[in-house]
Amino acid sequence: MAQVQVYNFSHGILNPGLGYLMSCLGSFLGLRCLTRARAYTGWSRASWLLLASVAIGATGIWVMHFVAMLGFSIPGQQILYNVPITLISLLVAVIVVAIGLFIVGYASGLLPVLAGGVIIGVGVAAMHYVGMSAMRMPDTVRYNMALVAVSVLIAIVAGTAALLAGLHVGGAWSSLAVSLIMGVAVTGMHYTGMAAMHVYAGEHGMAMTGDSPNSFLFPLLLGASVLTFMLSLIIALSPNEEEIRADARLSHRVYADV
Repeated sequence: MAQVQVYNFSHGILNPGLGYLMSCLGSFLGLRCLTRARAYTGWSRASWLLLASVAIGATGIWVMHFVAMLGFSIPGQQILYNVPITLISLLVAVIVVAIGLFIVGYASGLLPVLAGGVIIGVGVAAMHYVGMSAMRMPDTVRYNMALVAVSVLIAIVAGTAALLAGLHVGGAWSSLAVSLIMGVAVTGMHYTGMAAMHVYAGEHGMAMTGDSPNSFLFPLLLGASVLTFMLSLIIALSPNEEEIRADARLSHRVYADV
């Protein structure tokens, strides 16, 4: 079975560059949500953790993955995508990030961080390979399991580092610095997973069902733009961690004097 040449950078640096920027943006917004979650308790903390999960899982991970996949091509072939499976990969990204964040959000110590990091890492890798399984083409896809393992390891390290950063990062500048590193890790995991994929020639002319990646482009850009705007607005209008804690101390003193 002949191996087929694939291209991950069909549009040059455009796709990996935009994907990296989206990963950094989602990570930054997620970290800003986490700083606020640390200052709250109860349902308020849960709400901010959910917002952080959407920011990191949807924008920082899934959008990065799909933007990068828009640069994937096989000469002379049309690649289609199964929409339900693609959407499932989005849900996987958000859910596993939420599980990891809630573990460290309501438990302290190194063990919860490690457990949450492993869950996020395995989940992010699962999102990647579920997303890849959504591709419809006549060829056969096989994976180099050693590189698959490396991609999972990168995802676990990135997930653990994100949780550690979320527990300790403070202001906007430190969040920005950490998000730049997280963007490298998420992008590196994606392209390591792509390097693990080998495509072998199949039966051309066979009927395929699915949607072209370009049909996702407008909904993807619109959804990412709306989500980013809403998260940015919520964060901008909300008090920061110091203000939340100061308000909590004031309320405590007021109730104590009553």
